[in-house]
Amino acid sequence: MPSLIDKYLQQFLEYLEIERGRSLLTVKNYNFYLRRFIDWAKINQPSDITQELVRQFRLYLNRDLAGREEETLQKTTQNYHLIALRSFLKFLAKRDIKSLSPEKIELAKQEGRHVSFLEAEELKRMLLLAARDTSLVGLRDRAILELLFSSGLRVSELANLLIEQINLKLDEFTIKGKGSKHRVVFLSPSAKQCLKMYLEARQDVAPFMFVRHDRAKKGGVAALTPRSVQRVIDGFARNAGITKRVTPHTLRHTFATDLLRNGADIRSVQSLLGHSSIVTTQVYTHITDKELKRVYTKFHDQPEAK
Repeated sequence: MPSLIDKYLQQFLEYLEIERGRSLLTVKNYNFYLRRFIDWAKINQPSDITQELVRQFRLYLNRDLAGREEETLQKTTQNYHLIALRSFLKFLAKRDIKSLSPEKIELAKQEGRHVSFLEAEELKRMLLLAARDTSLVGLRDRAILELLFSSGLRVSELANLLIEQINLKLDEFTIKGKGSKHRVVFLSPSAKQCLKMYLEARQDVAPFMFVRHDRAKKGGVAALTPRSVQRVIDGFARNAGITKRVTPHTLRHTFATDLLRNGADIRSVQSLLGHSSIVTTQVYTHITDKELKRVYTKFHDQPEAK
């Protein structure tokens, strides 16, 4: 028979999916983090959650989970557990269910997030490489690369994109992002042309914008997965001689960085990326600060001392 804590956990997961509109992947992740806490703590009801218990759990995450001290979980991953637990406690508090106050949980301090992006020359090499392959798969992969840089889409958003969502007579379309929030994204002339060429070359009737032509599944053409998109981008980067790791998210970072370097304000970039909080977008500030210093050094002529 399920315990009381299991009952409330199931209600919380259903609340995330139905009322908060979170993706099934997000719900799955929350379930994983919270189930790890509940199984470790061996608790039966919400009132069993105490500040001391949470402190011990944090020590477990930081010291014991990986088995060896040098392989402990990254602070970011530790915080994912705490964020899930805090959200669960907020859910309980709203329903007047006795448990630990969510305000009692503080996140672990972590180093500033590192943002990796492509320089203009690196991106140019990848785009030139993509333009060489005129096969159906080549046209698809080039359209993926152009669209990611043009729009700043998340890889999950791109993988789920339907043909009917994009009207190629327009330079914009609406995408449903995290939390089922809609936002407008824009197409560059190059991305628009690449999408058009790719669609004209296709002969299937699959509804997805990007599909697996090389390994079509029986009964229909399968949509390209986020992992497959990752392989496409990784292949372009390697063949272009780029040694750092390049992912679809690197192109999203490149999109945002390019906007800021060319004078876009942070609020506009926040909207284009679909960030709920400006704090998330401010991770790019240090990049533009460095760019300002470069501009200052290059263009501000200091008089020589006499």
